[in-house]
Amino acid sequence: MAGGLKEVRERIGSVQNTMQITSAMKMVSAAKLRRAQNAITQMRPYAEKIQAILANVSASLDSSEGVFSNKREVKTALVIAITSNRGLCGGFNNNSMKLAQAAISKYRSEGADVVVLPLGKKAHEAFVRSGNDFAEGFGDNSLSIFDNLNFDKASEIAQTVMDGFVSKKWDAVEITYSQFKNAAVQIPTQEAYLPLLPLTTPEENKTVEIDYIFEPNLQEIVENILPSALKTQLYKALLDSSAAEHGARMTAMHSATENAGDLLQDLKITYNKARQTSITTEILEIVAGSEALGG
Repeated sequence: MAGGLKEVRERIGSVQNTMQITSAMKMVSAAKLRRAQNAITQMRPYAEKIQAILANVSASLDSSEGVFSNKREVKTALVIAITSNRGLCGGFNNNSMKLAQAAISKYRSEGADVVVLPLGKKAHEAFVRSGNDFAEGFGDNSLSIFDNLNFDKASEIAQTVMDGFVSKKWDAVEITYSQFKNAAVQIPTQEAYLPLLPLTTPEENKTVEIDYIFEPNLQEIVENILPSALKTQLYKALLDSSAAEHGARMTAMHSATENAGDLLQDLKITYNKARQTSITTEILEIVAGSEALGG
């Protein structure tokens, strides 16, 4: 019985250490979430509005003017999968990767080749295991994007993606990531990045036509405003994913801490019962021995 008590004590100590770690990780994630949530909350209205304008402006251009709206036969597709660098965030990374794999399967079923661009170490590890071909020309920027996330890093990657589309290195680009809703809810999202598609109403799935007056001129808009808007779109997806990651990790660590607390309570009850049984057995042995001597 003494051996059993020692084993339970060791398990109690182990669970208590785990609770301290998960509780600390929850607090760290909560602090990071606050900053990431502020960043995406400030960026999202601007990014959504400029994305809507971007789609409508692009729809008004013909193929010779709108290099980013040139819809052609998809021979090679680029799938950008955004995940985190670290785990311990529940199903956050798996949900994003499921969407990415679904996009890859869709293009392959249509006879197109697929190359992938992982933004986040978890996506890179998953694509290495699955044997997918990686897009060239991005260097280590894709793996270190979340080490110090900023608009300059996102712009550099977006520019390489746009250059590859214009040069017909790839004919379509999809982005998969998790959109932040709140600390407990992250929405797996798949967006068409290139070519730019006209904005449609969700109710009737009809194209929205808006007449724009181009100032200063159409060429300058195509050369400057559209690339800037595309860079903003990628940066917004990265900010969304960053906030969603911290929210998912905070929720996961909260659940882990609660589960550890429940397990600790059960172990203490088990320990107390075992200790009581051990004491009762020792008393019975002493009484039995005393009676034997007295007899």
